[in-house]
Amino acid sequence: MTTFLLVHGAYQGGWIWQPIIERLTAQGHLVYAPTLDGCAERAHQMRAGITTESHAEEMAQLLHYHDLKDVVLVGTSSGGMVMARLAELASDRIRRLVFADALMLMDGEKIRDIVTQPAAINTELALGPSQEDAEARLLAGLEPELRRWAAERFTLHPTAVFHEPVKLERFWQMSWQASVLYCSGAANPGEAHLRRGADKLGAKWHVIDTGHYPMLSTPDQLMEVILAE
Repeated sequence: MTTFLLVHGAYQGGWIWQPIIERLTAQGHLVYAPTLDGCAERAHQMRAGITTESHAEEMAQLLHYHDLKDVVLVGTSSGGMVMARLAELASDRIRRLVFADALMLMDGEKIRDIVTQPAAINTELALGPSQEDAEARLLAGLEPELRRWAAERFTLHPTAVFHEPVKLERFWQMSWQASVLYCSGAANPGEAHLRRGADKLGAKWHVIDTGHYPMLSTPDQLMEVILAE
């Protein structure tokens, strides 16, 4: 049995991992897929001060209080940066990292350096797509019923996560067992960005011909990447 911690990306919550959770638990694995602070069912907690680093610190506390060890971290989209910071904070509890079409920023870079598409909705604290924009653009590659289901669950994401540089003082100098998945149908983060990160880590390289949400569009293929040691 392996312990997995699945880290979602922007506009999402732990809900997006449902197909993967079902498949991993059916194989007897222990799976955690928490919703990050200010997101999805925790959107009522949105406030100033939520950053990539505060998200990671909360996840580090989860590992500590549940005494989780030998954990496989799986991060997608902006969750890749939460995962990297978490790995830096709790390296003694981590066995392997899986970047599932996830951002792989270097210390001091910010998401807006890579993802420049403006959000349809911007507030003082959060940003994100409207439901119509999510269906028409971000989730366009999904089947209609699944696309509608996901769009109804999209929420705004803390704006600081996009605009503040990430802090990774040690991550890229450490040794990791890692896999990097490139979804060739996704506009961002893109092959060049992911290749750079994979080369830096000496990670295993995987490609799936799908969009940015492989946990919804191609869960069986994503499972192969997640389970590939």
